[in-house]
Amino acid sequence: MELIKAIMMQESGGRGLDPMQCSEGSFNTKYPKQPNGITDPEYSISCGVQEIKSCLERAGVKNPLDMENIKLALQSYNYGNGYLEWAKARGGYTLANAAEFSDMMAQRMGWSSYGDKQYVPHVLQYYAFGRIPTGIGNQAIVQVAASQEGKGGTTYWRWYGFGGRVEWCACFVSWCADQSGYIQSGVIPKFSLCSDGVKWFESKGRFRDGSYTPVAGDIIFFDWGNNGTIDHVGIVESVSGGTVNTIEGNSGDKVARRSYRIGSSNIYGYGVPAY
Repeated sequence: MELIKAIMMQESGGRGLDPMQCSEGSFNTKYPKQPNGITDPEYSISCGVQEIKSCLERAGVKNPLDMENIKLALQSYNYGNGYLEWAKARGGYTLANAAEFSDMMAQRMGWSSYGDKQYVPHVLQYYAFGRIPTGIGNQAIVQVAASQEGKGGTTYWRWYGFGGRVEWCACFVSWCADQSGYIQSGVIPKFSLCSDGVKWFESKGRFRDGSYTPVAGDIIFFDWGNNGTIDHVGIVESVSGGTVNTIEGNSGDKVARRSYRIGSSNIYGYGVPAY
């Protein structure tokens, strides 16, 4: 959804009759196949979503942080089907080969220009995950979480499947894990109850108590009352000077950065994913 919004921002800000600029695409069967041929914005969006979905699938995009394949898919969306396989044979998308393909096609068609050579950077300026460096291993979930700072919880509890507001700290951790591909790969569970998260990590032999010194990407669980009840969960962003720095959902009803002393009695323990 975030990528679709970014494309719409680039194309026309969602204000034009053909906000996805996909009149000439294969999914348009109702309107003339010419620039701005679609006069129904909803139909344009429907066709555009199908087009970009097809490009993402053909490019082999694994998750919202798979930026190299997302770039390939985006440029293919702008240029049409021919670019994707052509670029794959040359190692994937680059700004240089996007320009080369445009010049080649313009000459072949007898046109002054072909597509947008800068389409990928133009779209990614509106895409949250496109503005942060792509992480690997334990850094991916940290980068996803950091990109959400200041946001409320609706996105996360709705994604989980709740019809109304819940205490959403675990939904946020699960959402970040899903966006990073870690739920699908079995590295982090999908959980809405903090206690279920602890049980899962314990069952895998991947849980450590509060005396442990964590690393970035670990999942931190809290017991505010020191009574054995797990009240809250977040993601470890970094550790320095005896302090663990976190990114947490539902902290003041928003995504926020917090810091704690390592070994604090409020820290119940850590899930340690096998990244």
